[in-house]
Amino acid sequence: MTDVPSPAAGGRRIELTLRALVLGCLLAVIFTAANTYLGLQVGLTFASAIPAAVISMAVLRALRGSTIWENMTVQTVASVGGAMSSIIFVLPGLVMVGWWLEFPFWESVMICILGGVLGVTFSIPLRRALVVNGGLPYPEGVAAAEVLKVGSPGAEQTEEAVRENRSGLWVVIWGAIVSAAYALGAAARAFAGEATRFVSLPASLGGGATGVGVGMQFALLGAGHLIGLAVGLAQLFGLALAWLIAVPILTSPDTIAWLTANGIPSIATTLEPGVGAEELAGTVWAREVRFMGAGVIGIAAIWTLIKLAGPLIGGVTSALAANRRRSAGETLDITEQDIPITRVALLSLLSLGGIGVLLAVVANGMGLGTAAPLLVIGGLIYVVVIGFAVAAICGYMAGLIGSSNSPVSGVGILAIVIASLLMLVVLGITGLPADPNVVAFALIVTAIVFAVAVIANDNLQDLKTGQLVAATPWRQQTALIVGVVAGALVIPFVLNQLNAAFGFEGGPAGIADEPLAAPQATLISALARGVIAGDLRWDLIGIGAAIGAVIIVLDEVLRATTKNKVKLPPLAVGIGFYLPAAVTFMLVIGAVCGFIYNRMVSGRAYGEVAKRMGVLLASGLIVGESLFGVFNAATIVGTGNAEWAAVLGLADTWPAMTVGIAVFAVLTVLLYGWIINRSAKV
Repeated sequence: MTDVPSPAAGGRRIELTLRALVLGCLLAVIFTAANTYLGLQVGLTFASAIPAAVISMAVLRALRGSTIWENMTVQTVASVGGAMSSIIFVLPGLVMVGWWLEFPFWESVMICILGGVLGVTFSIPLRRALVVNGGLPYPEGVAAAEVLKVGSPGAEQTEEAVRENRSGLWVVIWGAIVSAAYALGAAARAFAGEATRFVSLPASLGGGATGVGVGMQFALLGAGHLIGLAVGLAQLFGLALAWLIAVPILTSPDTIAWLTANGIPSIATTLEPGVGAEELAGTVWAREVRFMGAGVIGIAAIWTLIKLAGPLIGGVTSALAANRRRSAGETLDITEQDIPITRVALLSLLSLGGIGVLLAVVANGMGLGTAAPLLVIGGLIYVVVIGFAVAAICGYMAGLIGSSNSPVSGVGILAIVIASLLMLVVLGITGLPADPNVVAFALIVTAIVFAVAVIANDNLQDLKTGQLVAATPWRQQTALIVGVVAGALVIPFVLNQLNAAFGFEGGPAGIADEPLAAPQATLISALARGVIAGDLRWDLIGIGAAIGAVIIVLDEVLRATTKNKVKLPPLAVGIGFYLPAAVTFMLVIGAVCGFIYNRMVSGRAYGEVAKRMGVLLASGLIVGESLFGVFNAATIVGTGNAEWAAVLGLADTWPAMTVGIAVFAVLTVLLYGWIINRSAKV
């Protein structure tokens, strides 16, 4: 591990500077836009810390006096700004339920900022519990620290380190160019961007239906590379449970007949007789199997919270003890100086006051009348209690498997179910009808909690990077707040462009009438409506919870018997249930490609450099396709033409799918071969 300059070195410490904040905000805008598109398209976001660090080092190298800590500030602002985009796992639900037709700027921004600042303040006492004393690997935080140590101008650098930094920047750039170019080719209808196949099963296999698909998207390949083999295979396991077991069983004529005879609802009975395999399997998966996935994710999130009880108490106790030592005049080491707990409390109270005002305005605008005070008070209590709990869950999982893989989706699902159940209590007390206004209020409260979760999820990863490069925690925490604001200001604009161009599942159609899947928002809004209306399929969620319990036991047994060498992360299995098959399958391919690539280079002299280049390539692939998606949406809105790029107009036939697969495979091999050659020359 490369050493960093001592914090005690003479001279002024260059860390939290104006130029670092400005550059960080600019990068935050880019990564927020990219992550917003990626999250709505495929239900995943990526950690932008490493590409942000590489870009920062390349830019600040041209300026005199820059240091590793200043690069750390840039990376922190950019990373948290990109993480803020995960709020799109909830906000589109307000369009889906009909409360919003578009995303009002100030309401959307305040949900993000107020929840995000709470995410920062809640993560401060967790730093000691989960970062300093938690013993967690923080894979992305450690990787980002290594990148900073190797390439920062303020570190003792070799010529090799300088070459690696320059080469890494070009890897990000060319990865983005190739990814965007392939997405443009798919938009031009030069080849198909997805290959799917649905089949009716023979009577010997139950006579139901199922399907398989693969999305040729470099953003997914890059995301798969980053999540790693263990999580990828767990998602494959969830995919197999969904499409090889659950869907065939629920579409089997014998199962449908049995459910009908016993008065158990089945979505398959509402379809026309003789419906095709694609509609049958797709509808059953969307309306029934995904709720099983929700049950898996929910029980996994609860299990995580139980495991976290001890570290949580220890973190709060440690933070209070540090504040007492500081108050008594003890000088803490610079690497242990958080924002004082009294200021943390003040920031939290100011945020909660803003949330109270926001909820009051929303409740009055909904015409909830005398119930408004009860809703506002209950909402604030909910944000504090559930918000801190989900901050801890996400922070722990970020440390365990990385920010990109931590359970923000599962937390959102759990949060909306709890919020909706509490809304039922309010309805019983006040006599309000269970109309869409109530559903919308539950979604807004959940969106605030979700903002807390996603920021805490990213913050603790960044704080781990800061610990490893001897950054000052209070300065880093200040940069985190700046990043929250930068990301929040971008999100409504991007969401409105995507909504107008494509629309979302279950909401008004966009110009292209090709609604974005927004899988988490679709599921969360459906859960809210189902709980409040009283028609939620608790039986399916219960089945999923039972499956999740079995997976938890299996995961614990595997970890114990193999000394953590073999794992089956329950949350990843749940994600495999409810993400579209084409998305999950490409994520698995990306995870396998990343594993093979790392194994290929691990025994070589330049192996560690090549592994870092692989991470940068994956990040570039994600950024390129995602930014093209945002550009595509803006062009559709500007021209009013959904097919502006479709100059070739080839249909989604098997020949077009075959060409798409071939081009994708060739480009993948060439890209991995190219970065191996670049790594060897560093």
